[in-house]
Amino acid sequence: MAARHASELELLRFDDEFEGDIRLNEPMARHTTYRIGGPAHAYAQVNSIAALATVLKVCADEGLSWFVSGKGSNLLVSDEGYPGVVIALAGEFRAWQFDEEGTVVVGAGTMLSRLVQEAFHHGYSGMEFAVGTPGTVGGALVQNAGTAQDWIGSRVVSVTTFNAERGLRRYVASELSWGYRSSSFSPDEVIVECELRLQKAFSSAVSERMNSLLSRRKESQPLEYPTCGSVFMNPEGESVGKLIEDAGLKGKRCGDAQVSEKHANFIVNRGSATAQDVATLINEVRLEVRRRYGIELQTEVKFLGFPNDFFEE
Repeated sequence: MAARHASELELLRFDDEFEGDIRLNEPMARHTTYRIGGPAHAYAQVNSIAALATVLKVCADEGLSWFVSGKGSNLLVSDEGYPGVVIALAGEFRAWQFDEEGTVVVGAGTMLSRLVQEAFHHGYSGMEFAVGTPGTVGGALVQNAGTAQDWIGSRVVSVTTFNAERGLRRYVASELSWGYRSSSFSPDEVIVECELRLQKAFSSAVSERMNSLLSRRKESQPLEYPTCGSVFMNPEGESVGKLIEDAGLKGKRCGDAQVSEKHANFIVNRGSATAQDVATLINEVRLEVRRRYGIELQTEVKFLGFPNDFFEE
């Protein structure tokens, strides 16, 4: 293709000063824990704030939508793919630094599981609730990952975000709000770094709690299959897994997608499930729970590349 006909993204691939990597028509099945998903128009791995700013500017110039994906957990990409740019934070976004006061500054692209291990090795408590949880620190902040008793938002001292228009902004804890699987960040800003407050603790106590939580996770979740994690949020005062199980939906299949026989709030890919298989099964579960209990389930999983009205009402 002649240079004068190349898009800005195509030109960026060959720019030696660009701190990152651009892949065009990249299959998203390579980048989701479901191992499902058609091609993104582009997959951009950015290693610095400058590279992130460049990609966001190109998206604005070319009228492309964008989506920040950590390790592709809690994500279902359509079989047709995504016509925008999927951004992954790498390089400087995967760094961390502990101080002697119990504070860690960590990049949003850091794997949450790695942060849990680093906190333990540095002699700190406070991240055990996230042991075995897939995804990145940035994704955990957006969805306020955790349990009913403990969540990442409660550890936050500050969070720094980047917006294409205003640049960097640092929020202190009092400026942020946290809810069940929710936070107050705007969709047009990218979390790039956070500061978390931990506590010094005896390693033996931290290790015991981590091992206990890991054992419980292994016993209760279908870790032997690709999944997106929990599919639905718990309705107030209810266990969504129990609702689905009591509705007789455990083991229900659509193609190679199946409601897990171990935990009904997981839909597993038994080998060759398509995004349409999973989406169909999600909708069937949602409609059956509504029919039986009058409860409208809300999804934790995010949908990329699907039409806004693809769920049957």
